[in-house]
Amino acid sequence: MRAAAVQTTATDDRDVNLAAAGTLVEQAAGAGAELVVLPEYFSVAGSPRLLRERAEPLGGPTTAWAASLADRLGIWLVAGSFPEAAGPGRVHNTSCLLGPDGSTVAVYRKIHLFDVTVDGAASRESDAVAPGDRLVAAPLPGTVPPVVVGLSICYDLRFPEVYRGLALGGATVAAVPSAFTAVTGPPHWELLLRARAVEDGLFVIGAGQVGALPPGMPACHGHSMIVDPWGTVVAERRDPTPGIVVADLDAGLQERVRRQVPVLANRRPETYRGPCGN
Repeated sequence: MRAAAVQTTATDDRDVNLAAAGTLVEQAAGAGAELVVLPEYFSVAGSPRLLRERAEPLGGPTTAWAASLADRLGIWLVAGSFPEAAGPGRVHNTSCLLGPDGSTVAVYRKIHLFDVTVDGAASRESDAVAPGDRLVAAPLPGTVPPVVVGLSICYDLRFPEVYRGLALGGATVAAVPSAFTAVTGPPHWELLLRARAVEDGLFVIGAGQVGALPPGMPACHGHSMIVDPWGTVVAERRDPTPGIVVADLDAGLQERVRRQVPVLANRRPETYRGPCGN
């Protein structure tokens, strides 16, 4: 399977963002990509207040746009993430996987929220966002050999148990739509993507926002990339501008890596207890 990561610089204007993202998705499909991953908050970016104001239901403008695009291009499309309405004053940070017929194959709501303070700058995603409560991995029917996509979003990348859980659930590919910051990105982004790939024998597709975003969101690192199960970066976009990266996902390589370094089979979960019995 050929896959692509799309890198964007989102604004607070949904129509502008969808038009720009659509051009890049079409470019990826034109390059032969069958699976395309968009970044976190690709359809609208901004402050917690703006995200609450622009929240929409499943089946709203963003997912309708994504379904139509996937259907027209005949691709599997991970619609990065968008603010999904989740009750008064709250949203979910939600990612959807759309099939080549435009159907919604899977929906994932970000579990780990970015509540951190780095160099004195505080970010509190939970001020607007309600966390999800389950992992999601979805098979892509008709793919040979079978492809199973595990969904995650940005800060989830720092929690290895997410990707171990996805791999144990059958995932062969992990999608990581992100808006990694310009501060944390340089030391951590590539390191974490490669670690998650190696730990679980996964292909990992990191699709990032890049550059200055609207007020209320930090500048973003970009450097979208695709990593194979051996931890090799097989495609990357170092140019800090919107664009795409494309790579073939070699199922034979994945089978060899998982056979030669069988970490999933060699687990000993009965011993995984902390010093306090946790």
